[in-house]
Amino acid sequence: MGIALLFPVLFWILDLYTLILTIRVILDFVPFFLRGWVPRGPVLIFANIVYRLTDPPLRLLSRYIPPLRLGGLAFDLGFLVLFCGVNILRRLLVMLFF
Repeated sequence: MGIALLFPVLFWILDLYTLILTIRVILDFVPFFLRGWVPRGPVLIFANIVYRLTDPPLRLLSRYIPPLRLGGLAFDLGFLVLFCGVNILRRLLVMLFF
């Protein structure tokens, strides 16, 4: 009974974290399209929660994975590694329990 409950909880947590990472991407790209946009009120509180949940693993990965530099741009590969890692864990859970 315990293992049967463990799978949905773990899968739900990883699914929720994938959603939070997707929201982080949206929050990072909004200022590119809306110059001068700054989150205020409830959006600021929500953005702080999203950044607080995603910053620690991203900082850890950025210590070991340097950004990919293309001319004047630098792409953070740590985010891509984290996003793929969470999705691989989700897929492994499905393979283990089904």
